[in-house]
Amino acid sequence: MTERFLRIRRRLIGVLIALCAAALMVLGAAGTAAAHAALVSTDPAQNSVVPSAPTAVTLTFSEGVTLSADSVRVLDPAGKQVDAGDSGRADGKGDTARVTLRPGLGNGTYTVAWRAVSDDSHPVGGAFTFSIGAPSATVVPADSAQGVKTDGLISFMYDTGRVAAYAAFALLAGAVAFVLICWPAGAAVKQVQQLLVGGWLGLLLSTLVLLLLRGSYERGSKIAQAADPALAHVALDGRIYTALAVRLLLLALSGVYLAVLVGQLGQPGEERPAGSRLGVTGVLLAVGLAATWVGTDHSAVGIQVWLSLPTATLHLLAMAAWLGGLVTLLVGLRQGVGAASVRRFSRLAFGSVTVLVLTGVYQSWRGVGSWSALTGTEYGRLLLIKIGCVAVMLGAAWFSRRWIARPAADGADGAAGLRRSVLVEAVVAVAVLVVTTMLTSAPPGRVAQEVAALPPGPVAAVGRAVELRLPYETGGRTANAKGVATLGVAPVAVGNNTVRLRLTDPAGQPVEVAEIELTFTLPAKDLGPLTVALKAEGTGSWSGTAQLPLAGEWVASVAVRTSDIDQATSVQQLTIGS
Repeated sequence: MTERFLRIRRRLIGVLIALCAAALMVLGAAGTAAAHAALVSTDPAQNSVVPSAPTAVTLTFSEGVTLSADSVRVLDPAGKQVDAGDSGRADGKGDTARVTLRPGLGNGTYTVAWRAVSDDSHPVGGAFTFSIGAPSATVVPADSAQGVKTDGLISFMYDTGRVAAYAAFALLAGAVAFVLICWPAGAAVKQVQQLLVGGWLGLLLSTLVLLLLRGSYERGSKIAQAADPALAHVALDGRIYTALAVRLLLLALSGVYLAVLVGQLGQPGEERPAGSRLGVTGVLLAVGLAATWVGTDHSAVGIQVWLSLPTATLHLLAMAAWLGGLVTLLVGLRQGVGAASVRRFSRLAFGSVTVLVLTGVYQSWRGVGSWSALTGTEYGRLLLIKIGCVAVMLGAAWFSRRWIARPAADGADGAAGLRRSVLVEAVVAVAVLVVTTMLTSAPPGRVAQEVAALPPGPVAAVGRAVELRLPYETGGRTANAKGVATLGVAPVAVGNNTVRLRLTDPAGQPVEVAEIELTFTLPAKDLGPLTVALKAEGTGSWSGTAQLPLAGEWVASVAVRTSDIDQATSVQQLTIGS
């Protein structure tokens, strides 16, 4: 067993080196891919002044979106809703939203608040303004503005449910694969049966939680409204609901399958090989469950969907076989799993990792597309973190080979060493699952770069000015990790405001940073964040235009990133007069 295991490990490392080299070449020559809806253009244009009242407001997104009747709302300078409440498509195009305006609109600044669900199942929202004739003061009552943010508690609970669902699926599918392929006799072991039931029950409960929270997650409502029948109806209309409902159906079938699996393989006596029917049925159920994820995430939109869907399915299945198998192996090592079973899992892990790397290279090319997006976007940075975690897991697996040769000679000490190395792999696997969930929530590189490239709005006349000082400290070790963001705003009134942003170190010298973002939020009206398109004007200096449509206590937020992992956000209130 030892020599064969070592040969497999050597081949694995060689294949990984070759695939990493291929990944470098692919990323170097890559194009871009799309997912995660972002607002690309509007008609009337954001911050524009039109001579006469338009008949409708049209929004165009980077991908298809799902709309409700009130997805787009338009408020006049007095806060009155002036749209017809008929949010729909523009010319039937799935990546657009249009709402008709009532006739006879007067001059002034109008606020457009919108919220939709992108084709990859993520809710998106925002707000912008345009003016008819000339800008004006706008006072919108708090109960008239449409919220564009998802409640923080709802987001946390929903994201936690998604992580739990991924983990439970990996445990369920990986444990089944381990029993079928590596250790059929393990079906009779109580601890292995507990893993199977735990994975199934965890996936069932997390899916029910996601169904309960989906309506509130899409509409941005509070936790107290999670059981609102109207919000439940919103969830029932969406594609994500269909996927979750199918998952529940497959889980019902999986429960029967687990009972049959344990019933056939878990009888006392000689170890029974898994039958072909059990294997084929298990594969079909696993593929079906995996499809309930990939059919509603980034893989379902953008370029080469025909290839992305099966690739993402294979990636998820390989992840489950490796990570869930590791947990089952850890239990098996404590229950006296045989050397032949360990050898079979080494082959299973080798195949799983190979599939993971191959499919991961393709998905990375599709989601990132360029070197600049790999380091300059949230998606790219999360991808680097995931690659790092997987590298740590591979390192732990490499050290495990030193213990494989010892159990026969060293007895309990060698087996304990192997258990420890497998435990390290399993612990890091949890981090991989968390980062994977974050990746599915982050807009891929191309979309982030498209949004950043949008031109700034028209510049307002400079009047009264206010200067805010926002100290920041990212925790890094570079010279720019600590300093002050100085934000100038003029004329500090409703409408267009010129903003100038400077970053200086503790000595007062201007500094460059990897990324900077400026947003404004009006908490009392649940409006924002409104992102300001910044234009660089030299070292540590940027300018732009903030269209602030309402009077009130705004919150200015400056997010500074000084390295791939060091980031800080500073906030300060700013009073905008009418």
